[in-house]
Amino acid sequence: MSLSKKITLPLRAIQGVFALVVLALSGYVAHWYNTTTVISSPSEINFLFFCSLWSLLSIATLEILIPRVIAPKTAASNYIALGVELSNILFWFSGFVALATFLSKLLFCRGSVCQSAQADVAFAAAGWLIWTGTGVLMVRDVMAKGGLAMRPSWKRSGAGSKQPVEVPATKEEV
Repeated sequence: MSLSKKITLPLRAIQGVFALVVLALSGYVAHWYNTTTVISSPSEINFLFFCSLWSLLSIATLEILIPRVIAPKTAASNYIALGVELSNILFWFSGFVALATFLSKLLFCRGSVCQSAQADVAFAAAGWLIWTGTGVLMVRDVMAKGGLAMRPSWKRSGAGSKQPVEVPATKEEV
């Protein structure tokens, strides 16, 4: 088992815990808005609710579906996993920045709902950092496997052959 595999599994557990915490906090704030005020819950809260659900599905996909069911040990599984990982990085970053911006523009913020929303921002930011860390590990692994690395054409032409590549002349050179 490689070092990144040993590191990734505990990080996935932490991602799952943070996703559950953000799910609970976002659910509490959304419930407060929907039952106490005449307006519905802000889209920023709803988006973080989606982010936490997406993360839980992603963790199941990355740790169970891709390695065992979808495409074990193929190049396609590397790209699917990388796409799932990068989507989580994007969603968490968007979510915590949007909620932080929303909270900064409120005229007043007090009580347990405000504190829950502020904690939601903090846990979402921490979740983004952890997803970024596992994303870096995944990009490193995919590049080490040769999945995303651009190779010169002489490396593809055969084992050990370093044939020069002929470059066509431009009109100015002729």
